[in-house]
Amino acid sequence: MLPNFKKSETEPVKSPASPGVAPPSVQPPRPSPPNIRTSERGAPSVIGPDLIITGNLVSKGEMQIDGEVQGDIRGTNIIIGERARITGTVIAEETVIRGQVMGSVRSRRVMLQTSSRVEGDIYHQSLAIEQGAYFEGKSRRSDDPLAGAPAMAGETTVPSSS
Repeated sequence: MLPNFKKSETEPVKSPASPGVAPPSVQPPRPSPPNIRTSERGAPSVIGPDLIITGNLVSKGEMQIDGEVQGDIRGTNIIIGERARITGTVIAEETVIRGQVMGSVRSRRVMLQTSSRVEGDIYHQSLAIEQGAYFEGKSRRSDDPLAGAPAMAGETTVPSSS
């Protein structure tokens, strides 16, 4: 059944538009935009599989590396993809390694996944190694594995308050 669109009898009847006066525009109310959840983290920075970088990388956010990096990498969350090849130091709050790293890793939480190959020392608070991962080096547990990390060129260091 269709809704009844009759005007209410108590509503005054308006005359057609007076000369020189534009009729009021009647528009249906706009629906509010859908709730789009914004992540606290922005979109990750991605180094694609066809990219080769010679030099250091520094990011304040998440970084996914699928290409080749010949230099040091510093970030908050770093994901090293299966086809990635890193020659240098990796420094982050959290590091997930699926590819190849030739150098040391300094991270609060480190996960070596099945396809990973790490040749170098790992300084960590927490370390997880999946079956099938390759690791050649020393594992060093530390309460603050980032404390011994050297500052990269152009990077300012802020002393920690702890």
